[in-house]
Amino acid sequence: MIPQLNTSSLPDLIFTVLFFFMIVTHMRRVALKVEYQVPAGTELTRLTKKTSTSYIYIGRPMQGGQGGMQVQLNDKLCTPDEVGAFVSSERQRMNPIDAQNMIVSIKADRRTPMALITQVKQALRQAQALRINYSATDEIK
Repeated sequence: MIPQLNTSSLPDLIFTVLFFFMIVTHMRRVALKVEYQVPAGTELTRLTKKTSTSYIYIGRPMQGGQGGMQVQLNDKLCTPDEVGAFVSSERQRMNPIDAQNMIVSIKADRRTPMALITQVKQALRQAQALRINYSATDEIK
């Protein structure tokens, strides 16, 4: 007679593994509405604390790709004039320590006109968001 396999602890194991994946999985918060191809760079550093980082995406619209470059703040397309309100709402969402160390990361397409980048930077300056990061990929040599 062959002894049967004891499966009484199997549900506990399954729920433990499920809990583990729920905790360590990073869910995407923003649905991209613009497509962008970041420029390449040589002297790059990684952001260490991403909880204090807010992202601004600049690129061509994915839906009905007509028109020029668009600015995306969270899940909606905006104008550079709306960046100040975005920064203040992001600061309110963060805890006080992260709000003091807030970094705004600009993920812009490599073909974005510098005039649009300057408009966004001016809006960030008026909103007192002075720590700006530009996203890039490693340059292949």
